[in-house]
Amino acid sequence: MLGSFDYALWLTSFLAEVFVVVWALRRGDFFRYLTLNIYVFGLAADTVIRYVVYKTYGVSSTQYAYCYYYTDALLTVVMFGAIISLYSHAFRESKVPGYLRILAFVSLAATAAYSLLVIQQKRELLATYFAAEFSANLYFVGMVLTYVLWTIVLRRRHARTRLVLIVTAFGIFFAGHTVTYGLHSFFPSVEAWRYIPPLLGTWLPLSLAYTFARVSDQDRMPVTALAGVS
Repeated sequence: MLGSFDYALWLTSFLAEVFVVVWALRRGDFFRYLTLNIYVFGLAADTVIRYVVYKTYGVSSTQYAYCYYYTDALLTVVMFGAIISLYSHAFRESKVPGYLRILAFVSLAATAAYSLLVIQQKRELLATYFAAEFSANLYFVGMVLTYVLWTIVLRRRHARTRLVLIVTAFGIFFAGHTVTYGLHSFFPSVEAWRYIPPLLGTWLPLSLAYTFARVSDQDRMPVTALAGVS
């Protein structure tokens, strides 16, 4: 059974997700960050779907397991697209984004193939194992892409503050999930690992809500000072 802590995280993340989408629509930023907003909208829809499945079948049911793992994998794919779109913002006046889209599809295909190879011996639970393994591998790939983007942003003399904060939020999110998956594989009996993904899932929309509400798209910050670049 889920407790009050789980319900509080569900409600907090859902309200933050709705706020991000509504704020973007109100301020005219929805299409400027289209893939990112689609992802956040997907998070809100997923919260509702998981809650309905949970109340109908229970958290230990096969239906909830399939719902959890496959919606997580699907949302991670959309999140992957959001990261690629952030590259487009970083290179708005260059031709780099076209190559990055190709890289994104190649990375997705390679990650899916690798995930199938990893779980091919677990045929009795192939579907859920594939979705879980696919998500874990995508989190790692996303972390790498995010930190590459962070390095690129830091090389700019004055980067957009909003972009810096969004990239930072995703970097923390991906790194947290990657570390949690790694620790869980080594120490599967530790109950504390189950609390970290929901906390990260709440952290990301909250940080995005703060960024969109408090930071203008025209704001700049001297990120070279943070990177120690003169």
